[in-house]
Amino acid sequence: MTWVAGVDGCPGGWVAVFGPGDGNPEKIRTRVLPSLEAICDAAEAPAVVAVDIPIGLPDRVGPGGRTAEVLVRALLGPRRASVFPTSARSVVYALDYTAAIALSRRPGTQPFAPSPPAQAIFPRIREADALLRARPDLQARVYEVHPELAFRSLNGGTPLAAAKRKPEGAALRRDLLAKAGLPADLTPPRGAKPDDLLDALAALAVARAIANGRGVPYPDPPERDAHGLPAAIWTLPLSEAPA
Repeated sequence: MTWVAGVDGCPGGWVAVFGPGDGNPEKIRTRVLPSLEAICDAAEAPAVVAVDIPIGLPDRVGPGGRTAEVLVRALLGPRRASVFPTSARSVVYALDYTAAIALSRRPGTQPFAPSPPAQAIFPRIREADALLRARPDLQARVYEVHPELAFRSLNGGTPLAAAKRKPEGAALRRDLLAKAGLPADLTPPRGAKPDDLLDALAALAVARAIANGRGVPYPDPPERDAHGLPAAIWTLPLSEAPA
């Protein structure tokens, strides 16, 4: 059996939803693991790991971040603010926030300072970046996704207006996941919040599409950074959204 995984960051580390590539919802497994590497090396040996974290760090980015963010932000309507512009590699690897701001002011790096929420995920970005550079074999298995882009695809191309932390927003996302054949009523494992699990399930939907050769990247083809890592946000085609 071929397994795939949808992954999101959570207070306990990373919440992973493992599922078979054929979409059988009865075999879904959820766990919180301490690292992205532990997910890749889990017993299920997922052939595709779709994770909500930027992958591919250019040496220079424009006002909106990478091309991937610029394209996806334009699709998301009221949820566009959830797509933080990814900073240039040197800024992501800065020693602290003060250093990151100073680097961002250098000509030829980027024309914006990273916001505190964006800077807060720098350690996770560095974790993914270091893992994929240290283990090139994983580059064909680990893909960047964005949950709101996945939910837009599941919703027939219409962005979701309600935020996921509002009851009506969470209910809408659970309904879309259920229509896609995913068990949206799962209890979050210890160390993960309900919205973390919803995002990981959305990532799982994208992982299934990628495993079946139907994943859609933005941009297409993906850009590459100086280390050869792809810089693209993947989703599933609208044809796979529920009727």
